[in-house]
Amino acid sequence: MIKSIFTNSFGILFSRILGFLRDLLQASILGANIYTDIFIVAFKLPNLFRRIFAEGAFTQSFLPSFIASRQKSVFSAAILGKFLTFLIFFALLVSLFSNFFTHIIASGFTDTVIDKAAPLVAINFYYLVLIFIVTFLAALLQYKNHFATTAFSTALLNVALIFALLYSQDMPKEDIIYHMSYAVIMGGLMQVAVHVIMIKKLRLHLLLLGGLHALKTKKSRVSQDIKDFKSQFFASTLGSSTAQISAFLDGWLASFLVTGSISYLYYANRLFQFPLALFAIATSVAIFPKVARHLKNEDFVKAHDILEKSFWFLASILTFSAIIGIVFSKDLVWLIFERGAFDATDSHHTAIVLAMYLLGLLPYGLSRIFSLWLYSTHRQKEAAKISAIALGANILLSLIFVGPLKVAGLALASSMSGFILFFLTIRAFGTQAFLDIIKSKKLVYLLMGAILFTFLIIMIKDHFSAYLQ
Repeated sequence: MIKSIFTNSFGILFSRILGFLRDLLQASILGANIYTDIFIVAFKLPNLFRRIFAEGAFTQSFLPSFIASRQKSVFSAAILGKFLTFLIFFALLVSLFSNFFTHIIASGFTDTVIDKAAPLVAINFYYLVLIFIVTFLAALLQYKNHFATTAFSTALLNVALIFALLYSQDMPKEDIIYHMSYAVIMGGLMQVAVHVIMIKKLRLHLLLLGGLHALKTKKSRVSQDIKDFKSQFFASTLGSSTAQISAFLDGWLASFLVTGSISYLYYANRLFQFPLALFAIATSVAIFPKVARHLKNEDFVKAHDILEKSFWFLASILTFSAIIGIVFSKDLVWLIFERGAFDATDSHHTAIVLAMYLLGLLPYGLSRIFSLWLYSTHRQKEAAKISAIALGANILLSLIFVGPLKVAGLALASSMSGFILFFLTIRAFGTQAFLDIIKSKKLVYLLMGAILFTFLIIMIKDHFSAYLQ
C-alpha cells in the first residue's frame, strides 16, 4: 500500500511541478486579464470532467462492478463503447453550439467576450473524450495494481502547454490562448498513447479485444452488471466531485466580478489542489482497489485497518500543509506567480483567496478516504445525497459571502461546504467507527504538534520578514 501511495504521490508531484512551471509562464506571459479568463473558462468544462473522471467518479463505480462481473472482458468493452459514443456526440454538440455552452459557463461575460471564447471552448472540449479513454485504461491498470503510468502521464499535458507558451510568447495574447488550446488536445493524445503502450505490455489489450469480439453474442450476460454500473456511476459522479463542482461554481460567479477574479480563483485553486492531489487523491487512488477487494470478501478488519492508517497519514500531512500554506500564502503566490504581467495587486488578491481555500484542505482530503467505504459497498446514491447537500450549502454560502467579501468569499464558502461534506460522510461511514479511530494518543500528539508547528512557522515567517526589511 505504501509503495502505491508514494508512486502516485511522486508522479503527481512531478506533474504538479511542471504545472507550477506552466502557471508561472502563463502568469508571466498572459497575466490576470481577460485573455487569461477566456482560456480558463474554455478549459474549465473539460477540466471539471477530467477531475471528476480521473480523480474518482468513474473508477469508484467501474472497479467494484468490474471485480464483481463474471464476464469482465465483455463488461469492460460494453462500458467503453457506450461512454465513447456519448462523449463524441457531446463534443460535437458543444462544437456546433459553442456560444450557448460558453454563455452557460461564463454568464457574466459580455457578448463580445463570449464570441471570442466560444471557439476555444469547442477546441478544448475534445480533451474530455481523450481523458475518458485515459481514465478507462487507468482503471484496468489499477486492477493490476499498476499506478505509475497514470501518475506520471498527467505531466504530459503540462509539457504540451509549456511548449505552447514558450513557442507563442511573443505573439498577440489571442493567438497564445489558441496555441494553448491546441496543446491541450496534444497533451491528451500523448496521455492516451502511453496508456495504450502499458495496456499492451501487461496484455490487457487481449481482454478488451476479446470483449469487443464477444460483445454482440454475450452482451445479454452483462446487462445487469451494466445496469448496476450506470446507477452507481451517476450517483458516484456527484458524490465524488464536490470540490470540483464548487470550484466550477466559484468561477461562474466570479465572471460577474471585476476582471481578473476568475484568474485569482484559478491560481489560488491550483495551489490548493497541490497538497490535495499529492496526498489525498494519491492515497485514495492507491487504497481503493484493496479496500474494495477486502469488503467484497467481507474482510472488514483489513479494510478498516487500511482506512485507519490512511486517516492518520492524511490528517497529519494535510494539517501541516494547510498551516504552511495559510501562513505563507502571500510568499507562495509572490514566489511562484509575481513576475511579468502578474503584478503585486494580483498577488495580494490571489493570496487571500488561497488562504480561504486552504481552510477546507483537511475536510476535503479526509472526506475522500471515508467516502471509499461507501463506494466499495455500493452506496453511491448515499454519497451523492451527501454531496448534493454540501453543494447546496456551498451555493447558499457563496451567495451570502460574495457580496461583502467578493472573490475571497467564494473560496471561503467552498471551504465551509467541505466541513459539511466531511461531517455528513463520517455519519454515513459510522460515527462510532470514526470515534474508535480517533480515540488514540495520536490525536493528542497531532493537536499539540499542530499548535507548536503553527507558532514555529509564524516565528520563522516573522524572522525572515524582518531580515528582508
